[in-house]
Amino acid sequence: MISKFIQNFKKKSLKERFLLVISLLNFLAFCALGLLLLFWDKLKLNLPNNLQLIVGCLIIIFGFIRFITQVKSLNTSDDE
Repeated sequence: MISKFIQNFKKKSLKERFLLVISLLNFLAFCALGLLLLFWDKLKLNLPNNLQLIVGCLIIIFGFIRFITQVKSLNTSDDE
């Protein structure tokens, strides 16, 4: 599975590889922001704890959905 991913990655153009790396960095940034909201108690936000947990989880899910849609759009552009 990983070797297939690496072969497909090498077949992509430079622009597609760049967009994939940028979308991966975007996903990691959203996950970091969500984890900060979830676990950093010293973060001074005027939100109740349960709302802070919900927002943190939603940010992580949003980052994951954005990453998946970006990968799907890059894969469909290969087929065209």
